[in-house]
Amino acid sequence: MKFDITDINKSVLVDLYQKMLKSRMIEEKMITLLRQGKISKWFSGIGQEAISTGITMALNKDEFILPMHRNLSVFTSRGIPLKRLFAQWQGKKEGFTKGRDRSFHFGTIEYNIVGMISHLGPQMGVACGIALSEKLKNSGKISTVFIGDGGTSQGDFHEALNLASVWKLPVIFAIENNGYGLSTPANEQYAIEDLADRGASYGIESHIVDGNNIIDVYKVISKVSKSIRKDPKPILLEFKTFRMKGHEEASGQEYIENSLIDEWAKKDPIKNYEKFLLKEKIISNDSIKKTRNKIAKEIDINWKDANSLPEVNFNQQKELLDVFKEYKATTIANNSNTSENIRFVDSIKNGIDEAMEEHDNLVIMGQDIAEYGGVFKITEGLMDKYGKNRVFNTPLCESSILSASYGMSIGGFKTIVEMQFSDFISSGFTSIVNLIAKSNYRWSQNSDIVVRMPCGGGVGAGPFHSQTNEVWFSKVPGLKIVYPAFPSDAKGLLHSSIDDPNPVLFFEHKNLYRTIREDVKKDRYTLELGKGKIRQVGGNLTVVTYGMGVHWILDLLKDYNKAQIEVIDLNSLVPWDKELVFNSVRKTGKVLLLQEDSQFSGFMGEISSCISEEIFEYLDAPVVRVGSLDTPIPFAKELEKGYMAQSRLKERLDYLLNY
Repeated sequence: MKFDITDINKSVLVDLYQKMLKSRMIEEKMITLLRQGKISKWFSGIGQEAISTGITMALNKDEFILPMHRNLSVFTSRGIPLKRLFAQWQGKKEGFTKGRDRSFHFGTIEYNIVGMISHLGPQMGVACGIALSEKLKNSGKISTVFIGDGGTSQGDFHEALNLASVWKLPVIFAIENNGYGLSTPANEQYAIEDLADRGASYGIESHIVDGNNIIDVYKVISKVSKSIRKDPKPILLEFKTFRMKGHEEASGQEYIENSLIDEWAKKDPIKNYEKFLLKEKIISNDSIKKTRNKIAKEIDINWKDANSLPEVNFNQQKELLDVFKEYKATTIANNSNTSENIRFVDSIKNGIDEAMEEHDNLVIMGQDIAEYGGVFKITEGLMDKYGKNRVFNTPLCESSILSASYGMSIGGFKTIVEMQFSDFISSGFTSIVNLIAKSNYRWSQNSDIVVRMPCGGGVGAGPFHSQTNEVWFSKVPGLKIVYPAFPSDAKGLLHSSIDDPNPVLFFEHKNLYRTIREDVKKDRYTLELGKGKIRQVGGNLTVVTYGMGVHWILDLLKDYNKAQIEVIDLNSLVPWDKELVFNSVRKTGKVLLLQEDSQFSGFMGEISSCISEEIFEYLDAPVVRVGSLDTPIPFAKELEKGYMAQSRLKERLDYLLNY
């Protein structure tokens, strides 16, 4: 192995060695502890230390790195105190996730590190979002993200490369090609010889690097990072390497031929570099011994200190409070005497416009939302007013865009992401459910994102453009869900959702966009999330609903004695106005729960359960749910009409009134 140390300071050469060695010695300690049953799992990066160390040392400390399982040296080279790192691995409160996640599933803004989630691919999009935030701030900083050879088979990898190329983002994609995705060899993962070749298809400069040569890694990263700080663009680097242990320590290596292990053992990044430094008299055997003793002592002391920390105690209130970032909303009243009679779609558009003026760090991303103005024309004209640096057309890549919005939040931006149709969010399900929703609970990083969700049926759009899919997300802790039924509420709740630093899914029923009008106050105002409204006062029966259901029941009441029926519009589902609902049910003794979504496992089933469990004694009749048919939404007019809950509403309402 040859090392070209031209133009590298001697102190840097020694530092690179010491940092690789420290990572190796910690790993050896962890493997011993694993065998002793003192830790539960370990993902070894032995044999790959040169990549983590070289990349981290070549980057500026204030530039974000997004590592993976086998990148211990990223964390130690950034100077994270070992006691806290060990506490993280032991699930102690003093760790970065307070015992809520393990190993390297954490981030730390203090050290500019964002850890991975087990789904791997989404962090590629996160790196794009961080890079975009740096580009918008003209900071000159870059982001660097790791992915394994197995992870390059995921759609998120390809989406991220395409996104970074189109937007010319200052991001380095570092592929650690160690030959195996768990036990699956590379030739069963992809059919090309070099993964670096994939860069060309996205118009991305790419290079192949000897991942076991610390000097090659350090020099390449130093060169390309310097280049893209001045001229933002993505770079794809494939580091050829090998992991000398199993995917995780317990899985073994039976699937790898011993001859291959022996071959790569000769390419050990630390032993070869150490031999070179000794030959060049840059270090000595005595200095090596002193370094090893110093590191060993540091490891032992910090492990002992971390081990002595008490086990984390369960505190229910604390667990619940940390699901969302603490936020005390300020209700902004609009005392203006001026209002205008506008459609639902106009109230959303006006709200976004006002929010863009209010928040300089707010950007909008979505398909066809810039020049075209979106398929529903809600963002029309906003690009002309606020510029291309705040209104972004995106490729068709819901997963990476949602992950990128999370990266933007890390970078200090607020983001509105428009799903062209709420149905399409299924393509970004992992990013929403496993990355964005869990973030604040896991490592206190909020997701300052509003995802706009044009939804609902009644317009003959068929199975792929008509779903009202709020229940997919209402059971996921960490997401707020808003679903207005009237223009004035839509505007006020949208402002509150954007102000809130937590992720909000904002459902907008397409059939209400241009069919409902209302007098809406001009200028900016907010409404409290989780506060429903009584749309009709009554004394004999309560109807609880939201979205289109509000209009269905109000239209139906034209044929009834309105004084009998009280109508509650929830407006928000997470949180939902439990107090308002319970007070009404206590008064009327009967309740009908109406939703447009298919009835089975719908959101109203949860409210039904709460009513039955907590105020059963006030009921004079069974709780009645009315939902749509348990089928996909059909296209033909009569089929769609028969599918909708509206077609069964009158019969169930009469049943309950006469019970």
